[in-house]
Amino acid sequence: MTTDPSLEKFGYQQELRRTLSFNDLLIYGLIFMVPIAPFGIFGGVFQASGGMVALAYIIGMVAMAFTALSYAQMAKAFPMAGSVYTYAGRGIVGPVGFLAGWAMLLDYVLVPALLYLIASAAMASFIPAIPIWGWLIVFVVLNTTVNYTGIQMTARVTRIMLIGELIVLAIFIVIGLIALAQGKAQAGALTPLFNPDTFSWPLAFGAVSVAVLSFLGFDGISMLAEESKVDSRKIGRSMIAALGLAGALFIVQTWIGALLTPNRSQLISAGDPAGTAFYDMAEFAGGHWLSVLTAISTAIAWGFANSLVAQAATSRLLYAMARDRQLPAFLAKIHPKHKVPVNATILVALISLAVGVFLANREDGIALISSLVNFGAMTAFLALHLSVVVHYIFRSGSRDWWRHLIAPLIGFGILVYVVINAQIAAQIVGIIWLAIGLLVLATFFAYGRRPLLAALGENTDVPLK
Repeated sequence: MTTDPSLEKFGYQQELRRTLSFNDLLIYGLIFMVPIAPFGIFGGVFQASGGMVALAYIIGMVAMAFTALSYAQMAKAFPMAGSVYTYAGRGIVGPVGFLAGWAMLLDYVLVPALLYLIASAAMASFIPAIPIWGWLIVFVVLNTTVNYTGIQMTARVTRIMLIGELIVLAIFIVIGLIALAQGKAQAGALTPLFNPDTFSWPLAFGAVSVAVLSFLGFDGISMLAEESKVDSRKIGRSMIAALGLAGALFIVQTWIGALLTPNRSQLISAGDPAGTAFYDMAEFAGGHWLSVLTAISTAIAWGFANSLVAQAATSRLLYAMARDRQLPAFLAKIHPKHKVPVNATILVALISLAVGVFLANREDGIALISSLVNFGAMTAFLALHLSVVVHYIFRSGSRDWWRHLIAPLIGFGILVYVVINAQIAAQIVGIIWLAIGLLVLATFFAYGRRPLLAALGENTDVPLK
């Protein structure tokens, strides 16, 4: 296998297979975010935002846009797998990178389980003969098989799934606009954007902490840096493009959905424990067939398409940390034929299955795991923004004030406010998770395994592969 010189500079050899184009990366990011993602969490965002769902997604997209800009800068500096773990570890210092990767693990390891759980619950509501845990097994086995066969197979499958999701979304938008033209709107045209009766900044940003779940995934593109055949600058551009396209789709569909939502006050006060608010709204707008179509599409999109790429991204994070001796070495094993991190892929499948089965019968299972996923991601993104400033301004002496100082600090400030307004349960569990990470880090120091990842041109104590 030919060795990639950009990896050699950091002490690695090319082990994964470089086959992905710019379009593959863009499609991967869109599938990871799921163009119809708001279908599954619409009720929760509606309640949290006081009905201003579109506003929550606009603020979320702005916040994630600054994060995408920081990702683009760090992907250009360090074009390798590992995402925030790699960027913070090499852009700032190794221990910070470990803690950022540890925080990201709370997001990435739980994301597949969340997706499987939502999809399995939806399928069980239509085919109750198969319990939720049965659907979990089906989805996990199917996705693990596809990811095991290699990244090329994953890319082919995601193209097909993206086309299907966009067709369903187009159908909903058309039917929704027809319903609005027929006078079915339940609120004023601007209510999903701003409602003076319910608006407050803590409310808006609290809703963003839920809505941002739909945006998580554009960052997963960076996990495939060592499997991309395009220039590192295009990796960053694909993240920004995927975020912009998905954000526009989210805003349009939630604006239409919020206008057509019946029983608005009841949804705000009582919430959506069954997770059917969007499907109920779809039935009101276009009939039972539209409700069934959107529900089944959500199940397939979350349980197969999204969880497929989530499993792939999570396995690459585990691989990158294991390669640097920050996780058990067996997770760095690459399949000799398929060129995928095989042990990491299987471990993600087992964790997803265990967590999904455990939470399957809990009423608050989806809400709990959603809040944990978001908290882990937001915390890791804070480290990402700081890594841009430290690496470019302080270490490299950059004078590109907008991209390397102002934009990262704005993104950092927005995310701090989102984290502060997150659910208390998520904050508590997130802090406990970070405390455990600190204990693990202290153990590394005690046994002489201090995380030390080199920036470009520096020496490293990480052994060559």
